[in-house]
Amino acid sequence: MDRSRLEAFSDGVFAVAITLLALDLTVAGPGHGHLIDQLSDKWPAFLAYLISFVMIGIVWVNHHMLIRSVTRVNRPLLFLNLVLLMFVVLIPFATATEADYFPHNDTDAQLAMTLYAGAFLGMSAGFAGIFEWTLHSPWIDDPVPPAQRWRARARFVSGGIGYIVAITLAWWNALASFVLVVLIALYYILENTPVALSPAGDDPSDQ
Repeated sequence: MDRSRLEAFSDGVFAVAITLLALDLTVAGPGHGHLIDQLSDKWPAFLAYLISFVMIGIVWVNHHMLIRSVTRVNRPLLFLNLVLLMFVVLIPFATATEADYFPHNDTDAQLAMTLYAGAFLGMSAGFAGIFEWTLHSPWIDDPVPPAQRWRARARFVSGGIGYIVAITLAWWNALASFVLVVLIALYYILENTPVALSPAGDDPSDQ
């Protein structure tokens, strides 16, 4: 399969997932109190939307940087990509559920937070699977040198470990788990992971 078809399909799914995030951002409208009060009541939804939008956006950027190095697409890569997209489209549902129960810390809120962090963990695992494929595939431009592969893996795995901790923490304190997810989002914003794809350590954006 041509790489462009994989990219086009993936971009479409990312676009739909990000669009679906906004569907939960609604207010009751006239006759239900002042608009400012309605907006204030929806602040958990706005916050969850922001975090989820950022995370999907980061994965979309990194997915683009990763796939553009692929010269040939095979069946295993297609299925790995589907795993990633499966969790991407789950994020709007998980986000809406988390917003409904945030910032409480009862059993329902803990389960909602577990679902929220779990969707991100699945997305992280799917992306890590694609990255691992690139480390062993012969159809990669500028592959990561063997000596740098474990360092590159560590940069991907660290976020996944953070989500596992967030899931575990959710059953004690849902709010603390949410804060950890926010910190992971900040980590991915600051961490330029695609640099690891260049054997010379050059920034791909300069190429």
